[in-house]
Parts: sequence; structure tokens; C-alpha cells
Amino acid sequence: MLQRRPHHVIFDCDGVLVDSEPIANACLAEALAGEGLVLDVAEVRRRYVGLSMASVVAAVESELRRPLPEGWLDTLQTETFRRLREHVKPVPHVKAAVEAIVAKGVRVSVASSGSQRKMAVTLGTTGLLGLFNARLLSADQVTRGKPHPDLFLAAARLAGIVPQNTVVIEDSVPGAQAAAAAGMAAFGYAGDPVSDAEGLKAAGAVVFKDMRKLPGLLGLA
Repeated sequence: MLQRRPHHVIFDCDGVLVDSEPIANACLAEALAGEGLVLDVAEVRRRYVGLSMASVVAAVESELRRPLPEGWLDTLQTETFRRLREHVKPVPHVKAAVEAIVAKGVRVSVASSGSQRKMAVTLGTTGLLGLFNARLLSADQVTRGKPHPDLFLAAARLAGIVPQNTVVIEDSVPGAQAAAAAGMAAFGYAGDPVSDAEGLKAAGAVVFKDMRKLPGLLGLA
């Protein structure tokens, strides 16, 4: 439990609010295989979770030693969004956890490596979008994505709360590293069996596996 209650809680989106990682990473694995980079879904997630699509594309092109074809990313995103609309679910118990935090007068935001369009799809489909009062930020809106602190610092400015009174909820190591770089306490959600709990802990996050425990961990129960 935190020693003092936060004034602001920033949530990552994919893997923290919505169970989108298995769907999105399966789509990415298929698209990469089509370009000759054959990776299973677990390896795709290990390499790329928490990174912006711009960073993923740069990493893939470096691995392939050539640019990806024109339109590759648009095709990938169209298929990913189609599957998300059909299949994405909220992370278990997260809606009640966010509502409990908001009920204590704490501001909540979303800061994601995914695009605004993706957040509109995933949060809209799962009924979570209205909880955040349009405080949604994407890595596309800052100079540097995670593991740099830019995204979380921008979210704190948008909410009008200083970093010292802000807490981050993440599921990726780059996200936990970004929180530490921003001077924010981090809690690492590791409810997914393939989560890197040890990596989250090494990055300075307090690891937990059940969203029902989150309000209590924040001193808000």
C-alpha cells in the first residue's frame, strides 16, 4: 500500500484496461510472417509489448534490413481493429477498480503506446471509455514513447496533477521504466500468465495480479 494516497492515477491501456495483447500480437505475428520474420506470439509480445507502433516498425525494419512495404502498417491496423471490435474484453474487475478510485475523488487518465484510434476501439467496445473524461494520451502525441517519461509527464500536465502525486498502472517493462523516469510510483499488473512479473519488479513496480486489490494498494479502499 502507498504511504499517501495519490491524486491522479494513470492507466496504460492494452493489457491493463483491456485484454487486447493476445489479439493484437497474433495479428502482428501473422503480418511479420508474411514478410519473412517468423516469430510465435509469445516472442512477439516479449520483443514489442509496451512500445509504440513507430518503435515496432523501426525494430522490425532493422531486423529485416529493409523497409516494410508501403501500406503494410495500414493493413495490419485494419485487421487488428477488426478483430478487436469482435473479440476484445475488459481486464477482469478493472471497471469496478477504476470506479472505486474515481469515487474517492482521484483523477484517472489513460496513457498508451497505442493510437487514439485504437483506444477508441478498445475502450469503446468494452464500455470503459466514459470513465476517463477524455483524458486519453497516445505516444503519437509526444516526442518520445516509453520507456522515456514524456507520455506520463504529458498525462500529468493534462490532469493538472504534479508527478509526485501521480501513480502509474502498467503491465510492461518499458512502461514501468517510463514511470520511474517520470518520478511516479508504478504498480505492475501481472494478471496475464505471460506477464514479465520479474521484469516489472526489477523496473521498480509493485507487482499485483488481481484488479480487485488495486484500490487497497493505492490506499483508496
